[in-house]
Amino acid sequence: MDAAIDRWVWYAGWTDKIAQVVGGANPVAGPFFNLSSPEPTGVVTVLAPQKSSFLGLISVVAPVIATGNTAVVIASENSPLPALSLGEVLATSDLPGGVVNILSGRTAEIAAPLAAHQDVNAIDLAGADDVLAKELEIAAADNLKRVLRPQPVDYNETPGIDRLTAFLETKTVWHPTGSLGAGGSSY
Repeated sequence: MDAAIDRWVWYAGWTDKIAQVVGGANPVAGPFFNLSSPEPTGVVTVLAPQKSSFLGLISVVAPVIATGNTAVVIASENSPLPALSLGEVLATSDLPGGVVNILSGRTAEIAAPLAAHQDVNAIDLAGADDVLAKELEIAAADNLKRVLRPQPVDYNETPGIDRLTAFLETKTVWHPTGSLGAGGSSY
């Protein structure tokens, strides 16, 4: 429980810092300035880890919502109660309704239509085995922008920012600077 609380606090601390770490002004040649800033991908389906049903769940959900995305979470098929209990806590917290949506049941049955769904922008396959991950990657190929493949993770270790940046997109803006000629105005 202590590790789970620490994990929430760790990811919450990044909410106002991630843009400075992964965005910023870019050097360009010419009379322009160029800024890049991260934006949320949108709706992210998250397959909760099967073996770490509480700390693992928080470790995959917190970075998704800390970066401004909406999460559709498929609870661990083997141990769904921590996710369902978390759903009850989130329903009575300050988190806006609909930011985290938790589904329970057979992971493969629920994940397949979500992977192919046109309104789902990304999927985190943390809770999928190799066979299911491959099937979901194929289903997601036509419409998803991001697929985070399952990787061996020790959820007891302090996380890096990889999960925070996995479901961000970078928007870059170019803007002219200086004079635009004899009669031109400057920006």
